[in-house]
Amino acid sequence: MKPRLIAGAAAGAVLIAALAVPMSASAATNAQLSVLHGIPGVTVDVWVNGALTLNDFKPGTLAGPLSLAPATYSVAITASDATSATDKVVIGPIDLPLADGGNYTAVAHLDTADKPTATLFTNDISKTAPGQGRLTVRHVAAAPAVDILAGTTPVISGLTNPNEKVLNLPAATVSASVVAAGTTTPALLGPADVPIQEGVNTIVYAYGSAANKTLALAVQTITGLHTPPAGVPAGETGAAARAEAAQNLSTVGFGALGLLLAAAAVLMVARRSGAARR
Repeated sequence: MKPRLIAGAAAGAVLIAALAVPMSASAATNAQLSVLHGIPGVTVDVWVNGALTLNDFKPGTLAGPLSLAPATYSVAITASDATSATDKVVIGPIDLPLADGGNYTAVAHLDTADKPTATLFTNDISKTAPGQGRLTVRHVAAAPAVDILAGTTPVISGLTNPNEKVLNLPAATVSASVVAAGTTTPALLGPADVPIQEGVNTIVYAYGSAANKTLALAVQTITGLHTPPAGVPAGETGAAARAEAAQNLSTVGFGALGLLLAAAAVLMVARRSGAARR
């Protein structure tokens, strides 16, 4: 059995190191790369720079995100029983340029002629407006141009493979269908309920083959895109602001920082006790 990639890190150690050593303005921020397998009926392996990264990767599966230093990576997709990145190649090798701090999804899918191909999408991780979420629709299926309906109303028209459309919408649940461009029935996919959540980019992929009746949907979500509040209501005593500050500290304050805070609290209590006795 081929070895599987295990990616992980100690979050506490990373945060303490970040607190102890300020990052320079020129320091690179890792890119985030997710991988979607959108080729029906084929189990594959994914190789990055010649190393096996995803083993026995099944259709409809989304992996990642992998945290990678900004660079250009050589990616090959092979049959699941391949012995190297150059054995039984299905797609590639292709070069994927990942920029500093970028967020990407690489999709293995079919082109309009039912042939395997791959597309690198850049995910929109800009902040959403208060009360809004983001819907991204990507056409990666062996199918002609499509329209996306919300109920019976087209909200995206003439979307072709391998393109996308991004919408910023009020948070709600949308009943969405995929139909041939210029029509409203019959639905190629759906209707399906798609929740638009505040501060979340919901990415919907239409993949598979219309001719082979293997069309399907895959969904990816990217969270944490809320717009920060303009201010914190303090009230008469500022208790709300202090509570908010305490909450923010509690999310990052542990290890050495937690010990320093605890020591400061002990000293404050001791001083107050001494003053009361006097």
